[in-house]
Amino acid sequence: MAGWNNTQVKEFILQGLTDNPKLQIILFVLFFIFYIVTLLGNIGIIVAIRADSHLHTPMYFFLNNLSFLDLCYSTVITPKTLATFLSKTKAISYHECALQMYFFAASVTTECFLLGIMAYDRYVAICNPLLYSVAMSKQLCIRLVAGAYTLGYMNATLHTITTFRLPFCKTNKIDHFYCDVPPLIKLSCTDTTMNEILMFIFGGFAETSSLTTIIVSYSYIISTVLKIRSVDGRKKAFSTCGSHLAAVTIFYSTILFMYLRPASTYAMSQDRVASVFYTVIIPMLNPLIYSLRNNEVAQALKKIKTKYCCK
Repeated sequence: MAGWNNTQVKEFILQGLTDNPKLQIILFVLFFIFYIVTLLGNIGIIVAIRADSHLHTPMYFFLNNLSFLDLCYSTVITPKTLATFLSKTKAISYHECALQMYFFAASVTTECFLLGIMAYDRYVAICNPLLYSVAMSKQLCIRLVAGAYTLGYMNATLHTITTFRLPFCKTNKIDHFYCDVPPLIKLSCTDTTMNEILMFIFGGFAETSSLTTIIVSYSYIISTVLKIRSVDGRKKAFSTCGSHLAAVTIFYSTILFMYLRPASTYAMSQDRVASVFYTVIIPMLNPLIYSLRNNEVAQALKKIKTKYCCK
């Protein structure tokens, strides 16, 4: 095996979602629609938050970054997937594959931490409303987001380096529609135990630490809200958390299934739907969730629509 090295692999072949040409056309149309909705939705939220001074608060600062991350990892995956639907070779170069995996892992990991930060923000707003403006200062919010990005990119750097140092000598065909750690390490002809351990430890840290923050924050939030005597007060308090809870539930139900298990159990037949869901569907759903469930965002979007479309 010593004679094999990564330089022998010039490109990978993405097996994709199906070999059926007719089904590929249908999937191309669906993915294209999903991607356009994702672009319009997330860009719309970013523009609305920046345009409306009433939304210049910590909660919407974090939402702005969430929309940016959704745009990032959707754009990293979907355009290439659309191209493979129409391509006969379905090839992706070695370096393009590495970059795709790197930016996807960085965006998803950063989003994990960001969702935890957003839960903490809601905890402070509901449980300590009088201290909210002081506790969630602009400087602290920037530091929290910067920390999330730093940890996200550090995690992606680690996994990208360790994965692409492996000798890919079994085949260059990736049993997936994009470059990700589990299907790539299955192509290696050497022991990948260390890669699996690193993926479980560092990926698990990002997911479990942020999920723990979310669970603890919402435990205090629920306890506080239940003490509110007014029914309207309870509804108002829960409404500020509804969008975030929906986004968290959808995101973590798929991420935990995909990554917190041994690579030996990885099977495209099991993971295909989950992969499509969190790479294509979730970035499209998040802006819909926040715009439909959040009156302030909905009103800001209506103002923009009225200003630019209905003169």
